[in-house]
Amino acid sequence: MSRRHLPYRRPLLATFAAFSVLAGTAAAAPAAPAAPRITPMAATPLATLDDTYYQDALGKTGTQLKSALHSIISVQTKISYSQVWDALKNTDQDPANSSNVILLYTGRSEPKSDNGGAVGQWNREHVWAKSHGDFGTSTGPGTDIHHLRPEDVTVNSIRGNKDFDNGGTAVSGAAGNYTDSDSFEPRDAVKGDVARMILYMAVRYEGDDAFADLEPNDRVDNGSAPNIGRLSVLKQWSQEDPPDSFEERRNDVIFDRYQHNRNPFIDHPEWVEAIW
Repeated sequence: MSRRHLPYRRPLLATFAAFSVLAGTAAAAPAAPAAPRITPMAATPLATLDDTYYQDALGKTGTQLKSALHSIISVQTKISYSQVWDALKNTDQDPANSSNVILLYTGRSEPKSDNGGAVGQWNREHVWAKSHGDFGTSTGPGTDIHHLRPEDVTVNSIRGNKDFDNGGTAVSGAAGNYTDSDSFEPRDAVKGDVARMILYMAVRYEGDDAFADLEPNDRVDNGSAPNIGRLSVLKQWSQEDPPDSFEERRNDVIFDRYQHNRNPFIDHPEWVEAIW
């Protein structure tokens, strides 16, 4: 899968149909109407996005950039926890099978209908663990689909509320993932995804909307504090695993159909280093 950064896509509103009918003598058979032609989703250049959505953040760094992005992405539509089920079926749809979703840590393609709480099913993983800030499943950080992902029930339980770091023993049934008593390491293909979701949450939730001020730090075993680590490792993961087409499409779907805000670190990965 290409790791090249692609600009976001916005669906076009018009669908065009073309029909042709042959005119001729009685011996000439009429042509069958052509199939409707659907105009493909058009790509909007990143420059256009910068001129509109991100215009107040350009040219800034550090705390000024973080503050500007917070103001931008805090303008969003909030959904309920029950609505998250249907949203994830769209945001995480398997590109090769529209009836399935891709699970975050395992990478397994699982039927959308196989969601629930039983072993072998998928449920809703809070990448920023609910207990790190005590927000539960309340509308807000608890239902923000920028950090909610489909995951195997058992693997979700193994991750629990652990911080993110390198190392540990292999997770059974989830090749490429490792865990120990206080941390979890996801597979290489989604390390950057995890980092950018965590950093989105740190910018979006600054303690000014009745929820805790969520911040990354450089430790593990944060428990119930509104912090998640390890920041130095998350920055490394973001660099080593830049946004791919699946992550970028996900950002677009959330923006277009659900919350109408974006994860800025998918559009501008360089802003990770500019802030932290």
